Amino acid sequence: MKTLITPQQAMRLAFGADEPLPPGGIGEADIAAAEARWIVPALGRRLHAKLLTGAHLEFRNEYLAAPLALYTRALIQPRLDVRTDRNGTTKPAPADAQPADAAARCELRRQLLRQGRTLLLRATDYLDEYAALYPEYESGTGPAARCSLESGIVLPARTR
Repeated sequence: MKTLITPQQAMRLAFGADEPLPPGGIGEADIAAAEARWIVPALGRRLHAKLLTGAHLEFRNEYLAAPLALYTRALIQPRLDVRTDRNGTTKPAPADAQPADAAARCELRRQLLRQGRTLLLRATDYLDEYAALYPEYESGTGPAARCSLESGIVLPARTR
């Protein structure tokens, strides 16, 4: 499965050094799902397909790797908050810590999505500014061109 970043990149970019994940904590399917949900609608299918071929590597690394990693973490975070083993599904209870409550988990997810969105808008702003370098980009077709959701309020399209 081809994705814009590797699971190792996603772990490095979305998790701190003090937040180690077990090997396989993020899979290519997780990244592909995050791309399909957030990146493809913002960039368009043509540019996304071109990026998957290895084109525009600098843009991909500088502008897309971080938001994609954050979106991937937001997608898998609920799975990290529970454990499934031979005993069924449980919440982790490490000896030296308490599991986060529902409000804290929800706030973490909102923060990850907010930061990912901010960085993705940075990427689309760059694409709009340098559209001649990215002929596959379909400016004005992404969700941010139609409306914006900020703090639960739907705003009209951003003017560029």
